[in-house]
Order: sequence, then structure tokens, then C-alpha cells
Amino acid sequence: MTQTADVPPSLLRDRAFMLFLLARTVAVAGSAITSVAMPLLVFQVTSSALVTSLVTAVQVVPYLLFGLIAGAMADRLPRRSLMIGCQAVSAAALLSVPVASWLGELTAPHAVAVSAVVATSFVWFDAGSFGALPALVGRDRVVPANSMVWIVTTLVGLGGPVVGGVLVATVGAAQALSFDAASYVVAGALLALIGRSFDAREPRTDPQGSLRSGIREGLEFVWRQPVVRSLTLLGVGNSITGGAVTALLVVFAVRDLGLSEEGSGIGFLVAVVAAGAFLAALALPRVAARVPVGWITLATLTANPIALLLTAAAPTLLWATAPLLLWSFTNVLTIINGITARQLVTPLDLQARVNTTARMVAWGGTPLGALLGGVLAETIGTRSAYAVMSSAVLLSALLAWRSPLRHRTFGTTEAQPS
Repeated sequence: MTQTADVPPSLLRDRAFMLFLLARTVAVAGSAITSVAMPLLVFQVTSSALVTSLVTAVQVVPYLLFGLIAGAMADRLPRRSLMIGCQAVSAAALLSVPVASWLGELTAPHAVAVSAVVATSFVWFDAGSFGALPALVGRDRVVPANSMVWIVTTLVGLGGPVVGGVLVATVGAAQALSFDAASYVVAGALLALIGRSFDAREPRTDPQGSLRSGIREGLEFVWRQPVVRSLTLLGVGNSITGGAVTALLVVFAVRDLGLSEEGSGIGFLVAVVAAGAFLAALALPRVAARVPVGWITLATLTANPIALLLTAAAPTLLWATAPLLLWSFTNVLTIINGITARQLVTPLDLQARVNTTARMVAWGGTPLGALLGGVLAETIGTRSAYAVMSSAVLLSALLAWRSPLRHRTFGTTEAQPS
């Protein structure tokens, strides 16, 4: 898979892409605040690792329930209207939390339900976004555009958790969510300003085909395309481990690293995870220009469990920072390497279906990892839970070393744009 390491100047002068990027950046800034506020809110109310882990679990379950349908429909519906509608639903759901808190009616089930609504809305937004980006920038600029989106949004994500921690400490966890609600409103308005079509598609032989046939086309492509199939199936172990780490991060910070529930220190820990994602996005174009797509996944899956074991053994926040940064880097690089490979090999009219199907499978382990991690944390402690849950991505690494990914030529032909 050949890629350029630099962002083409044309992207920086492309108004449609820059508005798209700004919309994603604003939404991510708000979500970064929620990534601190929502788990803390639930933990403050319940003091339960298992219930807190539900926040992470419900963020992925909607993908399993609606991913196939959303992908098929996003290839048929006007993507702009779909994406803006999703932003509006998320804003309304999040705003209900500070309102309920002000009325004295806020409960943990309410907060978890809001997480589920926002996550469900994201499934449909994500399905539309997968096809919108290639339509806006053209297939020849997908790799640098993807990298730029990840770099800018994860860079914003570095400061977002810290801001979230400060907001939690000053206005409270529930009121901090109102800032995320506002970010969705702004992001939707920016998407509405884009003058270019989100819906450029290649000709279909069966434009009026049934929804069921559309879903089947996406499933068949994922299974038959060797690059997509391999990276998707191996991503399951990565998502199981990732679900446990994310779900228990607040619990690990409070119970094992001795950080305060007030939020500022936890915000820094979440920012470390965001920093790993930022470095992964920054590295992808340069690494992918020199290293085969399969070797990237081999390296990240191998290093990931080692980094998590070192994190679990860290006695203090200082000692946990570097291994947690490495864990996040390898976790995210595995994910975005797979996303970019899929977007390069997938026809435009299949983008939403293939990407939501692949993400549904690869992310399918996240709720399982979150719930298993929560149960283990309640019984054997968070450190031991992290150690046990590292076995999932370790298994993916072992399978990867026995797969075609180890061959240098794997993906070279298949990953060229069609």
C-alpha cells in the first residue's frame, strides 16, 4: 500500500474538507470532556467498577445492533442530512443530564441511557462519515485526509480531557456535559455550511436493490477481500482488551494510582491516552509509506499486551504514563491502519456498508471486554483485571504471526485504489 507521507497543500485550501475537519474537531473536543465527566459521574453515584464499565459497554453495543442496517442505509440516504440529524439527537440527549441534575432527578441509569443514545446516534453518523470523506476529497487524497483528521482531532483530544477534569472540579460532572451538547450543535452547523456533495457514488448495477441485498453485499466484500478480512478479524482481540482498559481507566486511576475523584488528575490520565492516539495518527502516513500494511498490524498487536502489563504493574501515575501512552499508540495505530486500508480498497458505493460491517466485527469485542474487565476488577482488582485482559490482544498477535500478514507482499496488490 503506497502512501504519501505529507498532507497535500490542496487539502489545506479545500474549503469543504476544512469545514468537515473543523466540525469533527469541535465534536471531538466536546466528546473529550464527556470521556472524563460521564464515567466519573457514574462512579461518583455508584462507587461500582462494574456499573462504571457499562458506560463503555453501551457505547459499542449499538454498533453491534445497528451497524449493518446503518451502513446499508447510509449508502442510500443523503449523508449530509443523516449526519446533521445525528448531531442534533446527541446534543439533546446530553443536555438532558445537566437538566435532570438541576431538577434533582439524575440517576446512574439515566446517565448510562444517555451514553447509549449518543452511541446509537454515532453509529449512523459514522456510517455517513465513512462515505462522505472519500466523496469530499477524492480517493487519491483519502490517506492524507484521514491522517489529518486523526492528527487534528486527537491533538484537540489531548487538551480536552484536562479541560474536562477542570470543568468537573469546578461545575460538576453533570454540568460539564452541557459543553459537549453545545459542541454537537456547532459541529452540525459547520456540516450544513459545506457546499460540496457528500454523496458521490460509483454506478450500481442494482440501484433499487433491497436493504437485505445491500447488507449482504457489504458482508460478502468484507469476507472475500483478504486485506479487509484479516485486519477485521484480528481487530477483535484488540477491541476486547481496549474495552477493558477504557472502561476501567477511572477505576484504575482512583483505586490503584490514588488519584482524586474530583477529576483533574484523571483528566491528565485520559489525556495520556489521547496523546497515544495523536502520535499514532501522526506516524501512520510515514510508517505506511515504508512498511507493509500487514507488518504494521503485527508490530502493534505484539507490543500492545506488553505495554498493558507494564501499565498494570505501575505503582504511581508517573510510572504508568509511558506504558499507557505506548498502549494507546499501538491500540489506535491498529485501528486506523485497518480503516485506511479498507477505504483504499473499497468501492465508493460500498464504503458505508463495508466500513460499518468491519468496524462492527472488530469493535464487537469492546462491550465484552468492558463487562469482563468490570467483573474481574470487582473480584481480583483492577491491576489483575488489566493483566488478564491483555490475553485477548496477545491471542490476536499470535494468530497474526501465523497469518499472511507476515509476508511482505500481503496487501501490496489488493490495497491499491481501484
